[in-house]
Amino acid sequence: MNRLDMPTSVHWHGVRLENGMDGVSGLTQAPIAPGDSFAYRFPLQDAGTFWYHAHHRSYMQVAQGLYGALIVDEPERPDIDADEALLIDDWRLDPETVQIRADFDNRHDHSHAGRLGNLVTVNGAFTHEGARPQNSRLRLRLINAANARVFRLGVQGMSAWVMALDGMPVAQPWPLNQPIDLAPGQRVDLFADITAAPGTQAHLVDIAQNGEGWALASWTAQTGGTRLPRPAPQPLPENPQMAVPVIDIARQVQLDMTGGAMRGLREARYQGQMLDARSLAMQGKFWAFNGRAGDMDSPLLSAFQGETLRLRLHNNTAFAHAMHLHGMHFREVLPNGSTGPMRDTVLMQRGQTRDIAFVAHSPGKWLLHCHMLGHAAAGMITWIEVLA
Repeated sequence: MNRLDMPTSVHWHGVRLENGMDGVSGLTQAPIAPGDSFAYRFPLQDAGTFWYHAHHRSYMQVAQGLYGALIVDEPERPDIDADEALLIDDWRLDPETVQIRADFDNRHDHSHAGRLGNLVTVNGAFTHEGARPQNSRLRLRLINAANARVFRLGVQGMSAWVMALDGMPVAQPWPLNQPIDLAPGQRVDLFADITAAPGTQAHLVDIAQNGEGWALASWTAQTGGTRLPRPAPQPLPENPQMAVPVIDIARQVQLDMTGGAMRGLREARYQGQMLDARSLAMQGKFWAFNGRAGDMDSPLLSAFQGETLRLRLHNNTAFAHAMHLHGMHFREVLPNGSTGPMRDTVLMQRGQTRDIAFVAHSPGKWLLHCHMLGHAAAGMITWIEVLA
């Protein structure tokens, strides 16, 4: 039931489902009008850390808190002592009223780095605090729910391993010896053992560019834990029927990202017409994919079900972008020709080129967009058609 005073829809981020349940207003369903209802029904095929959020004017509705975690447990509980989902977000508050600032259509944000807040929270609180016995093993499900902020995460007083990315288990967990970037929409599952001395604290920290960090979450180490540390964790069980792309047979498609402040758009196609930079700016469009500024009249590509695709992403802008593919997970094609772990969102730094490959396994219209949500509203959005 939509109890808002505006239309909305709900996207189930990272979940494999039928296209009609994907929740993209204007593409997979009509927006849910105020006072109306829409029933989302789909089986949960995969265990992992997912989330859901509004997908109608999402740059505004997500910034106001319309999201939540969706946790799907494995059939058998792994060897952990606690399981905690941490939704990390930033909020832009007016310092006088301490309310969310309503400048959601801010053109500076849309054409620059996106809507960055002035208050970071974890699960809606200033910080997340707890207490665990020394050598406890925590499963930390970290979800970046921010509109545009990239968090660089590390740990102190803990030994941690990366177990899953974007809901999908990694083939071989690796120790978190270096900070990991978590872009908007991305998730990471850590197994973290409390190594801090009893009476002191272990921390999940957000690390700034200057190397300084502040605690997003803290756990006070207690006495009474196991005397010896656990061995490194075994991988989580694989999710079923996840097709691995065969790179040699993949059809390659190019996607060039252009526009934004610093470099700008000279012209781009919007609503079926070529517009100059001034006209595009009047429409609130500052970014383009392959010269199309949010032009949704036709797909980026059409593929047959079961076809393997290799998408070359080139970020020819001055800002980072978090590219999210709906309905399907992909693997990055590494320089040596091998493929990385499965993801549904990839962080593209400025000037970067990266190849992702996936099997188009599910028919329908699947959105591909920047998860810096103001960027999507300002033109960084397209879709892929999968034909049965």
